[in-house]
Amino acid sequence: MLEAGEGAVGWQDGGMVRAPVQVAELVERARAGQARAVAKLISLVEDAHPQLREIAAALTPHTGRARIIGLTGAPGVGKSTSTSMLLTALRKAGSRVGVLAIDPTSPFSGGALLGDRIRMTEHTGDPGVFIRSMATRGHLGGLAWATPQAVRVLDAAGFDVVLIETVGVGQSEVDIVGLADTTVVLLAPGMGDGVQAAKAGVLEIADVFVVNKADRDGADTLVRDLKQLISFVRRENQGERWRQPVLRTVATQGEGAEDLVNALTAHHDWLIAHGELARRRVARAASEVEAIAVRRVRSELADLPGDGLSALADQVVNRVLDPYAAADVLLESLRGR
Repeated sequence: MLEAGEGAVGWQDGGMVRAPVQVAELVERARAGQARAVAKLISLVEDAHPQLREIAAALTPHTGRARIIGLTGAPGVGKSTSTSMLLTALRKAGSRVGVLAIDPTSPFSGGALLGDRIRMTEHTGDPGVFIRSMATRGHLGGLAWATPQAVRVLDAAGFDVVLIETVGVGQSEVDIVGLADTTVVLLAPGMGDGVQAAKAGVLEIADVFVVNKADRDGADTLVRDLKQLISFVRRENQGERWRQPVLRTVATQGEGAEDLVNALTAHHDWLIAHGELARRRVARAASEVEAIAVRRVRSELADLPGDGLSALADQVVNRVLDPYAAADVLLESLRGR
């Protein structure tokens, strides 16, 4: 909910009048460390507020400093506990940390279903920590659609590290690789063939592997299999590549936290030394620009007068036009608007 007093003039949106936001003031408050201002900015982003473009413009000059670290893996591997463990270690090292915990969407409220903040209560009250649960709202890929903009908010607010904990992923939900500087893939013994799951798509996105719950039977086997698979992939792909470490943790006990922080630091240094950090961030920006453009095109399609798209589809069905010719007509109509 927007605070009262942010503007006297409003506009109609879904039956409610939404007051305009004093964007410059709100951004300055967020940069000054006010958690409420950070939370409000993320809420505005999630709700696709009419001033979203103004917000993005105000945030962008202050971004580009935070390290973006993604944590992903199948349900039950201990992502939230591992995120909390890593958060504790980073705070001990003096870093300000923002956390975006992506959860499934509640069918009732439309909000985050699991509420990962509940599992990170030990960090409540720490001014150097900001934790936000975000609902996927039906977006596939393990992230919420607004995650890139939320990352921009935390980056601009001066957080040194942004941790993104994804929804439990399978073989295709690997959007995190396009957003994070470093992607940590978590596995656990006794949960089926973790290596097979990794082969199916998760292996390719990992910069660091973590075998959590390493005090369980089967951990040694899982670590050995992962290392063998990494060696095989490395032989198949010649050239200078980052060699993914395979770490062991017991997140509930905080075991392995120091090794994980060291691996993340080593990967960040490697990215900088090989020019990979800049390449990843350019690719990330390109994906974000493309997504925004596609959303605008879809919005303009919905606003076409009459039944323009349906009429073209009818011509395709009746073989008056082929699909590519129909698409050309559609694009020309959009350019002429």
